[in-house]
Amino acid sequence: MPLIVRAPAKLNLDLRILSRRIDGFHDLQTLLQSISLHDTLFFTRCSGFMTVDSQSSEVPTDKKNIVWRAAKVLWREIGCQGDPKGVSISITKRIPMAAGLGGGSSNAVAALRGLCSLWNVSPSGKRIRELAASVGSDAPYFLTGGLSVGFDRGVRLRRLSDLDQYWVVLASPTFGVPTALAYKWFDQLPAKSPTKRSRHWRQQLRLLGNDLQESVVSHHPEIGVMVDRFQATNAALSAMTGSGSTVFGLYRRKVDAVVARRQLRSCGWQTILSWTIGAGEFTRLTEPESGSR
Repeated sequence: MPLIVRAPAKLNLDLRILSRRIDGFHDLQTLLQSISLHDTLFFTRCSGFMTVDSQSSEVPTDKKNIVWRAAKVLWREIGCQGDPKGVSISITKRIPMAAGLGGGSSNAVAALRGLCSLWNVSPSGKRIRELAASVGSDAPYFLTGGLSVGFDRGVRLRRLSDLDQYWVVLASPTFGVPTALAYKWFDQLPAKSPTKRSRHWRQQLRLLGNDLQESVVSHHPEIGVMVDRFQATNAALSAMTGSGSTVFGLYRRKVDAVVARRQLRSCGWQTILSWTIGAGEFTRLTEPESGSR
């Protein structure tokens, strides 16, 4: 029986870039929200070295996969040398790739969860956050989920009280946007004073925004068209998530989300219906569970 761990996606409800650091990264503030859309990782004991596979041909199955990096980090943490052994990991992908939804980082944290269970190790809370941060700036968020504000590179987190549940429509074009490229485009824009998130954003979600959106839209105008189409559906909030290329809309009522999805899908974009999940539901969604495929 394989061990099963789900890996939920996230939205950046708000993303403010404050400054560029000397190490090339950026200090930022971002509101992170987990959603029900998830990948699923299956862990099976086996002989020999660890293997990674997926039903998606887009997912690398060699050491370029972030799941490999997470496994290697934990393998060394428990005092082992060489490549990890004794487990086969299969990834069922549902989260679009290079889409700003955190699928890779979420998969990495799911791998840490599953392998800790299989290898019977229990790093401290602080240490597991450090291990997660070593494989991705936003990876520590996927240890808790819910609604959090991320600081610095997004690694330092502060939990916030959950939002009311919203229905989420995701729309993705046929292309992805590499994170490094999105930040490079942002750095090429004329310098602006950093903007701050309004204190009243909970009462009016449209006060939120994404500082990367302008520069990405300048290279991919289709994303701007997607945001406009969402706004025409009276979404409570519509923006690009993360570095793109996915755009989301939030809706109070499922019926409004379904209608909006139908309209966006008619434009030829890949669409997904999901919903926001709080910290409690996130924990139930991501905890390892045994079962069969």
